[in-house]
Amino acid sequence: MTFEEFVAAQGRPLLRLAFVLTGDRHLAEDLTQTALADAYRHWRKVRAAADPAAYVRRMLVNAHLSWRRRRSSTERPAELVDASIDPAAGPGDALEAREQMRTLLAGLAPRARTVLVLRYYADLDDAAIAEAMGVSQSAVRATASRALAGLRSTAVVEAVQEAP
Repeated sequence: MTFEEFVAAQGRPLLRLAFVLTGDRHLAEDLTQTALADAYRHWRKVRAAADPAAYVRRMLVNAHLSWRRRRSSTERPAELVDASIDPAAGPGDALEAREQMRTLLAGLAPRARTVLVLRYYADLDDAAIAEAMGVSQSAVRATASRALAGLRSTAVVEAVQEAP
């Protein structure tokens, strides 16, 4: 398989994963481009891997976590607004729920968010997540458990605050 064939087959899934990890379309494009540029530089190693898609997915996850560590001390916008959403259009329940989940995920630590995205969006099992992140399976389970508990408690608090 050539690099061009790989990008044609795996480029969109990598971009979708990057979007779910970052929550921002432009950052997702940058992250995917960075991972694919690294894959191109090391294409012999990638092609020789048992599963090249998993190899590049791990490169993408590592780049995401590295960016989050580096950017933790930089300036960030207070709120990201998706310009494609028209507030006057009255968003449907699905759009509202998706936006609420995106907000909740954005509040998680980078490692917790990555574990949940790989588990529920990329549909990977604990072993694959552990391999992609370079941690043990028990660390994946513990991180997922704490992240889900945090999401549940946040959702309960928000529900109580919205009650009349």
